[in-house]
Amino acid sequence: MELKTIIYKVANYIATITLSRPKRRNAWTGRMHAEYRHVLAEADRDPDVRVIIVTGDPEGAAFCAGADTQALEGHAEKGRYDAGIGDDIAQPGFGVEPEFDATFAYHFGLTKPVIAAINGPAAGIGLVLAAYADLRFAAAGAKFTAAHGRFNFPAEFGLSWLLPRLVGLTHANDILLSSRVFTAEEAMAMGFLNKLLPADELMPQAMAYAQMLAEKVAPGSLRETKHQIYLDQHRDAADAVRRAEALLDEMSTHPDYREGVKAWMEKRNAQWKG
Repeated sequence: MELKTIIYKVANYIATITLSRPKRRNAWTGRMHAEYRHVLAEADRDPDVRVIIVTGDPEGAAFCAGADTQALEGHAEKGRYDAGIGDDIAQPGFGVEPEFDATFAYHFGLTKPVIAAINGPAAGIGLVLAAYADLRFAAAGAKFTAAHGRFNFPAEFGLSWLLPRLVGLTHANDILLSSRVFTAEEAMAMGFLNKLLPADELMPQAMAYAQMLAEKVAPGSLRETKHQIYLDQHRDAADAVRRAEALLDEMSTHPDYREGVKAWMEKRNAQWKG
């Protein structure tokens, strides 16, 4: 697929996905969604990728300002919501578990962790993207909003399920019922963010964290732990324990287990096979 709204780069086991419509503040369109899913699928199956970073083109002065206003006008003219995507759209993360087979929930089916490096405003779909990332780093002063209330929309794409799990019901009610703008500083206090950083430190620290994951954690461990985290939201404690025990038996036979033990004893970085 020719990329017109996304910049995609891979280096040192890290895939960087940059939302790039700078003249429109990196606003979301059906084209961008198709390209985003395409590059996610590429990153997920690439053995040279272990961690994925999603950020916004800095020239757009935003992470993602939400749905493009022309798309919003189009919904009104058509008298219905139109996602603007075709049946042939890539399906990263699908087919792992039924719980993940839905728009944006597909992030949970990916085999690699996703870090959102939120370099500016994240509104509507921008907030959705940030929420579905596994880790969230934000620049000081960035602003967030669910935005749906002003358009007579419902809470979008499962945020009503996800936000209470991230920030608790009290904060989720505030964010979703009011659609108000809240700051990165508030988001940090709510527990929505992992790190709040000066703008010039955002990408360097996101890259450093991603590199730490890529070098210090076995790819199989990242994959299975990520799936455990999200699947265990649907399980009781005993089921989670039994699944973990089954994975221990299975994963202890993998060469990366032996390499991990050997590297630990020899005080060196492991050479993961993935």
